[in-house]
Amino acid sequence: MANHKSALKRIRANEKKKLANRYYAKTMRHMLRDFRALTNKAEAEQALPKLVSTIDRLAKRTVIHKNKAANLKSKCMKQVSAL
Repeated sequence: MANHKSALKRIRANEKKKLANRYYAKTMRHMLRDFRALTNKAEAEQALPKLVSTIDRLAKRTVIHKNKAANLKSKCMKQVSAL
């Protein structure tokens, strides 16, 4: 267990950040799931910018790795092109 007041505070802060990061990562996964289910090209093109923006934001905050973000975006772009 932590011995210093600042260490205890850091533990509390890290727990809050962990919960927030899990929420945002889960939200992104739901957006991806819904995006992958789209079969209409117009709808997919409309949903793509918001999805890419969300993925970029999570990569910037290191919730997900930048290479994972690039891979996810690439796969989404390919899907839209294939429709």
